[in-house]
Amino acid sequence: MAVAANLNKLLDKAYEESPLDKLPDAPVAALAGVSKADAEALEKAFGVKTIGDLGRNQAIRAAVAIVGLVDLAD
Repeated sequence: MAVAANLNKLLDKAYEESPLDKLPDAPVAALAGVSKADAEALEKAFGVKTIGDLGRNQAIRAAVAIVGLVDLAD
């Protein structure tokens, strides 16, 4: 099943045309607003190198789940 999405606002300009299935392998700095220094800090602190690493990180997932539950309760 093909998925189409406009992710331009979420990505650095250099990655706007990347196929969706390739984005998990892109560096974290491919995300809009994430600088090279931010990416280096994430790698040092959590071992996160790619968008996939970030999205699959247990601490990140826990934080997203907690915030989602709190937001639902509001």
